Amino acid sequence: MLYWFSGFLPPYPLLSRTAVKIMQNPFKKQSDSHKPDDTGGSGGTDNSQVREDYQRHVGRKLLFLSYMLLLVTLFAAFIVTIGPLDISVPDVYKILLAKILPISVEGLPTQIVWNIRMPRIVAGIMAGFGLGICGCVMQAVLKNPLASPFTLGISSGANFGVAIAAVLGLGVIGGPYMVIGNAFLFAMLCALFIIALANFKGATSETLILAGIAMNYLFGSLSDLFRYFATDEQLRVMISWGMGDLSAFTWNNFLLLLVIFVFCTPLLYLKANDLNIMTIGDENAKSLGIDTNRVRMSSMLLASLLVATIVCFTGTIAFIGLVAPHMARMMVGSDHKYLFPAAGILGALLLISADATGLYILGSTIIPTGIMTSLIGVPFFMYLILKRKRKEFW
Repeated sequence: MLYWFSGFLPPYPLLSRTAVKIMQNPFKKQSDSHKPDDTGGSGGTDNSQVREDYQRHVGRKLLFLSYMLLLVTLFAAFIVTIGPLDISVPDVYKILLAKILPISVEGLPTQIVWNIRMPRIVAGIMAGFGLGICGCVMQAVLKNPLASPFTLGISSGANFGVAIAAVLGLGVIGGPYMVIGNAFLFAMLCALFIIALANFKGATSETLILAGIAMNYLFGSLSDLFRYFATDEQLRVMISWGMGDLSAFTWNNFLLLLVIFVFCTPLLYLKANDLNIMTIGDENAKSLGIDTNRVRMSSMLLASLLVATIVCFTGTIAFIGLVAPHMARMMVGSDHKYLFPAAGILGALLLISADATGLYILGSTIIPTGIMTSLIGVPFFMYLILKRKRKEFW
């Protein structure tokens, strides 16, 4: 049992059939507990068989994660070679190697490959991975399959910050970073207000969800009010940011996103075992020594920080964080030690695929990334639902 509650093995992994029967009926005499069970096998044989089955099960999950990681790498290597400007594949990789090796490459192709294509790919991988993991966290701590990284009103708060910058010209940071700064500030303020309110009234999943719905409606209506009085140019800025796009990401933004990403992602992964235990209920988790309120608040805070950072650079891309965890859950199960990386990798693959399709499907016309994620992800998600035989997805 201790192995299960530590998140290493499923329930009763080390117990023979006789031991399980004894646990189910503790008042029965246990003098014959060391005798071979009624199946003719020994307890040690059963234990070794269970261990072997579990190791094979884990091996299949790790193989799937390795395959998906390789697929993301290959797909990114392919995307960087395509575009409206005809640049040969050897020239593209020569440009990339020139950033590492002492190779001299200059000209327009260098600017396009290194300053336009590569930042979009890097932003897509990091944003998709972060949104996928944060979606898992939200669904786990809120115990709601419809939860997403934007359940706490982060998207509506960021939209309101962008509306203030676009219409009133007010921002915490001046210059070209005014929109980004406002989006991050109001997204975090919205999330922190909900977390503080839930901590004051009791950090239950119901409190967080209801507070998130209220803040979504509040900031959504305020953003609509600003849109009503906005000029055509101001309205264009608000709408284009709200659709979600990776084109605003540059190498100047990479360091900040990388620092937040490296800080939040490992800390969220360390919560995997606690979230596994919390799936059996808060009361049972508390009886095992888990401070459910602390785990819920810290997980929500880390996820909100990561999502707010992603949103301020990419805009609202809401589909990834909702569907990527469900796709991963269908393939690797509900163990968060494997569900977190699987959802992140699938989110990255889905986002860079959608962005590449939106860039090149209509030639010179670029479709926003937030639109393409839904157009590509929904059919694939429906295919997984129809293909799966089990009726339970949660």
